[in-house]
Amino acid sequence: MDKLFEHNMLDIDDAFTESSRIVLYGGDCLDAVRQIPTESIQLVITSPPYNVGKSYEHNAAFDEYLGAIEPVVQELVRVVSPQGSLCWEVGNYVEKGEVFPLDVFYYSIFKKLGLRLRNRIIWYFNHGLHASKRFSGRYETLLWFTKTDEYVFNLDAVRVPSKYPGKRHFKGPKKGLPSCNPRGKNPSDIWEVVAQDWERELWDIPNVKANHPEKTVHPCQFPIELVQRCVLALTNEGDWVLDPFAGVGSALIGALMHDRRAMGCEKEEEFLKIARKRIEDYYEGVLQVRPLGRPVHKPSGREKVCQAPQEWSEKDEKEVLFK
Repeated sequence: MDKLFEHNMLDIDDAFTESSRIVLYGGDCLDAVRQIPTESIQLVITSPPYNVGKSYEHNAAFDEYLGAIEPVVQELVRVVSPQGSLCWEVGNYVEKGEVFPLDVFYYSIFKKLGLRLRNRIIWYFNHGLHASKRFSGRYETLLWFTKTDEYVFNLDAVRVPSKYPGKRHFKGPKKGLPSCNPRGKNPSDIWEVVAQDWERELWDIPNVKANHPEKTVHPCQFPIELVQRCVLALTNEGDWVLDPFAGVGSALIGALMHDRRAMGCEKEEEFLKIARKRIEDYYEGVLQVRPLGRPVHKPSGREKVCQAPQEWSEKDEKEVLFK
């Protein structure tokens, strides 16, 4: 049984109050965030609209797009607690074949508002849209900012296994004693191939495509697992987690799974209904979720879908004969 919730007492409010546990606000996020008390949110985690012409976006000029988002960012910075964090997950904006890395453009906005960048995390995934005039994009970035230097960071919640747990001190007063922390080691900021993908700031998490257990109708849904890692490291039980662009509620569910309070804002009625249903399904124990930390599936090569079509080899033979 969850510490903060009971299945028969699930109550989803439509506006923020001090006593709320779950809030789903239907409407403009700026209106919703302005109602939140200053410095009351421990973690803001979101993926804002990318201005790529999705059905739920208004396709605006790039400068206008950034200008429209900046007032929202200002309000988000206001509501983050002094020990809190803001995680901003973005991809690239592409116009006439030219790539604009959104994290680069957003950085100056956050820096101007006094936030401090702690990590620029690469979220890597194997599947996505295929490009024909440039290399296909297979990553997005998550910018982790804090408001002060005194911020929550639960290291033990995200430690990774030591590569050489049997290492011992070879000199000094601790000679012969184990030199590693028994809980594991601090995740490094060095990019290297290791067993745990968060060890290298390159998180290998499948994006939500057709065969993903969390897939809904949302065209740019991010996985709950991405949220859980941030929730575990950057918040404590009972803290508020806010997603101002909630979509179908993935960030809220990631927070609720670990006994945090959760608020989301969403202007699309269809997505709002799906978010509510997913939260209800979670507390009913029927929501399909990819488990945290499950290794990414790697095909053996023997599957039929891994084999080159027979038509390709027949085509090659005909071309050889023709020549």
